[in-house]
Amino acid sequence: MSSMRRPTAPPKLYRWAYALTALLTASAVPAHAQTKPRPPRVEDKNAVTTVRAEDIGGRPEREITLDGDVEIVKDQTRVKADSACYRQVEDEVEANGQVRIWRFGDYFTGDELKLNLDSGKGYMLKPTYRMELNNAQGKAQRINFLNEDEALVLDGTYSTCQGPNPDWYLKSSTLNLDSGRDVGTAGKTIVYFKDVPILGTPAMSFSLSGARRSGWLPPMPGFGSKGAAELTVPYYVNIAPNRDLTLYPKLIPRRGFQLGANGRYIGETASGGLYGGETDVEFLAHDKQTDSKRWSLKSSHTQDLAKDWSFGWSVRAASDDNYPNDFSKTVSGSAERQLLRELRTDYHGSWWNLTARVQKYQVLQDPDSVTNPALFVSRPYDRLPAVSFNAAQYDIGGFDWSFNSELTRFWHPDLIRGSRLVAVPQVSYPIIGPSFHITPKLMLNASAYQLDALGTQGAESLTRVVPTFSLDSGLVFERDAKLFGRAITQTLEPRLFYVNTPYRDQSKFPHFDTDASSFNFAQLFSENRFIGSDRIGDANQMTAALVSRFLESSGAERLRLSFGQRFYFRDQRVQLDASNPVKDARSDQLLAAAGRISDTWSFESEVQYNNRDSRMVAASYGLHWQPGQKKVVNLSYHYIDKALKNMELSSQWPLSQRWYGVGRVVYSQLDKKVIESLIGLEYNADCWVFRMGAQRFVATAKNVSTPIFFQLELNGLSKLGVGNPLEAMKNSIPGYQRLNEGYGR
Repeated sequence: MSSMRRPTAPPKLYRWAYALTALLTASAVPAHAQTKPRPPRVEDKNAVTTVRAEDIGGRPEREITLDGDVEIVKDQTRVKADSACYRQVEDEVEANGQVRIWRFGDYFTGDELKLNLDSGKGYMLKPTYRMELNNAQGKAQRINFLNEDEALVLDGTYSTCQGPNPDWYLKSSTLNLDSGRDVGTAGKTIVYFKDVPILGTPAMSFSLSGARRSGWLPPMPGFGSKGAAELTVPYYVNIAPNRDLTLYPKLIPRRGFQLGANGRYIGETASGGLYGGETDVEFLAHDKQTDSKRWSLKSSHTQDLAKDWSFGWSVRAASDDNYPNDFSKTVSGSAERQLLRELRTDYHGSWWNLTARVQKYQVLQDPDSVTNPALFVSRPYDRLPAVSFNAAQYDIGGFDWSFNSELTRFWHPDLIRGSRLVAVPQVSYPIIGPSFHITPKLMLNASAYQLDALGTQGAESLTRVVPTFSLDSGLVFERDAKLFGRAITQTLEPRLFYVNTPYRDQSKFPHFDTDASSFNFAQLFSENRFIGSDRIGDANQMTAALVSRFLESSGAERLRLSFGQRFYFRDQRVQLDASNPVKDARSDQLLAAAGRISDTWSFESEVQYNNRDSRMVAASYGLHWQPGQKKVVNLSYHYIDKALKNMELSSQWPLSQRWYGVGRVVYSQLDKKVIESLIGLEYNADCWVFRMGAQRFVATAKNVSTPIFFQLELNGLSKLGVGNPLEAMKNSIPGYQRLNEGYGR
C-alpha cells in the first residue's frame, strides 16, 4: 500500500500551478493530509550535556549515576527516568523506570532505554511513541533507534488516531519510521479497524507527513455502470515531485481484464517556459460481451514555447458509441457524446493575440437514436484549420477600438464544405460620469465564403458586409433605505440599449458553426441574436432594463432585482433557414431576483414570460439554506415550455453528533419519474471517516446506471472501499463540505 497526492511544482512554478488546477484535476486515488514540512533534524554535537537528579554519584569525568526524578538534556534530546547512568566518554545514557524521552518533538515512553546521545543510536523496551509530524502514535515490544532520523519498531502498531485505544491501527512485525526521508516502511502488516482485521499485506509503505509515495494502493471493489461487479488494484508511481503515474488494473468478470493509466505532470523547460498536462487511458483487449477491443483516451497539455508563444492539445476519443454507457460511473461521463480533438498554438503581444487551431470531433450516438431521431446527436463541423487574430486598445484619445478576424476551413463528411474569412472592426466612444454612461459604437462585419461543390451544386463564392450601430446608456440613482431591519443603500439603474443593423439576404450562406442564442439577460445587450459568424441578424430594436441593488455598508450585495425587455421597430427577416420572418413587436419579458435573505438563506430566480400569449416560456428558481458548517439544503425548480419541468432537492445535514446524511433527487414532472438520485451516509470519527450510499442516473434513453459506493478513509493512511462517494457528493450537492477537511482532495 502507498499514498499519492497531486504533483507539486518547483517553487518558481507555484503561481502557474494554480492556473492549471482545472487541467490537473485530482485523481480518484486517495490523497492524505497536508502537513507542514518538518525542519531538518540537526543535533549540535558540541552541545553541553546537563544532568539533574535527587541523588547524583559515580566517578568524575567517567560515569555518573543518577537516582530520583532524573533528567538528562543535550540539545534537542531530553531523557527523564527514575534512575539512569550517564557515561561521559561514550556520551551514552542507560535509564530505567518510567523512562520518557523527547527527540526533536517525538515522544517515547518505556521500561528501559539505552541511547548514544552523539550518534542517536540505541533502543527502548516496551515503548509507546508519539510523532510530532502527524500526531501518529503506537506501541511495541522494542524500538531500535538507528540514527537521529530513523527508528525501527519491532512487533508494534501505528495509528494517527488519538487515545490509548485507537479506532484503527496497523500492526506489523517490523515498522521502519524514517523522518528524514518522510517514509514509513512495514513488513508483514495487518490493518485493524475497531480491533477487527480488515486488510492484510506482505509489505507496505506510506508517507509520515501525507506526501506522495510510490506503491500499491488499496484494492477498490466496485460496480460498473450497469451494476456488474469489478475489482481495481491501483499502483501509484511517484516519478518526481512534479509528475506521477497511476496504473489501474481492473478485473471485470463479465467483460475481461481492463488496464487503465493516469499520468500527470507540470514543469519548466530549459528555456524557462512552463508546461503541464494529464492523460487518461483505458484499454480492454477483449470484451467478452461484445467480442471486440474497447478503449478510451483523454489527454490535455499546455506548454510555453517562448516568452509570448504557447501551444497545447486536448484529445477525447473512444472505441465505440456504447463506451460511455458501459464504463462510465458519472452523470457527466455518460452524457459525453461529442468528443473534441484539438491542437492549438497562441502568440500574443501587449494588445493583440494570434491563434491557430485544428479541431476534429468524434460523435458517439445513443444506441436508441436509430429508432428515436430526437436522440440523434448532430456532428459539428471540423476546423481544418482555424486562424484568428484579435486586437484591442482602450482610451486612445477617448476611443476604444478592437479588431477580430478569423480564417477557417470547415469540413464535414456529409454537409457542404468550405472556407470562411470574417473580419469585424469596431470603435466606440464611452462617455462615463459619476452616475451615468453613454457609449455609441460602430462595427462592421465583413465575410467572404468559398464553398466547395456538393452533389449537383457547384463551387460558389459569397461575400457579405453588414454594418451595425449601437448606443448603450444608463443611469445610477442611490438612496438610503432599510432591508430586513438593516441600513442599506438602494440603487435604481435604468438602462437603454439601441441596435440598428440593416437587412442583408443571407439565405444562401451556410451555417457552419452558428445557432440562435438563448434568450437571457446577457443576450439582451448583444448586437447579434445569433452565436457564430454565419448569420448577422437584422435589427432596429431597443432593449429596456431596470436593475435595483441593495448594498450593505461593506459593499456586499444583499439583493438584486432585474427586469428587461426588447422592443422591435421592424420585422426580423434574417433566420437560420428560409422560414418566415419574426414579426413580434416585443420580446418576452425577463425578470430576475437574487440575494441573501439572511446570513443563512439565499435564493436566485429568473423568469422568461410571454406577455402576448400570457404564458411562461422558461423559469428557474433556487433556494439555499446553510445555517452552519456541513449543513445545507438546496431546493430548485427548472422549467422550459414543453421540454423540461424538473424539481430538485439536495442536502447535507448532521443526523447526530457524528452521523451526516447526504441526498439529492431530481424529479421530472413531464416524465413523472425520478431521473437522478443520490442517497448517502457519512460518519466522522476524527481520525477516520466512513461514507456509504448509492446513485442512480440515466445513462441512455432506455438504460439507467446505479453505482453503489462505500468508503472507509483512515486519515493519514489511505481510503478503502467501493467507488468514489466523495466525488459524487461534491458534484451533486451545492455547498457540500468534506468532513475531514485538510486530508487530500
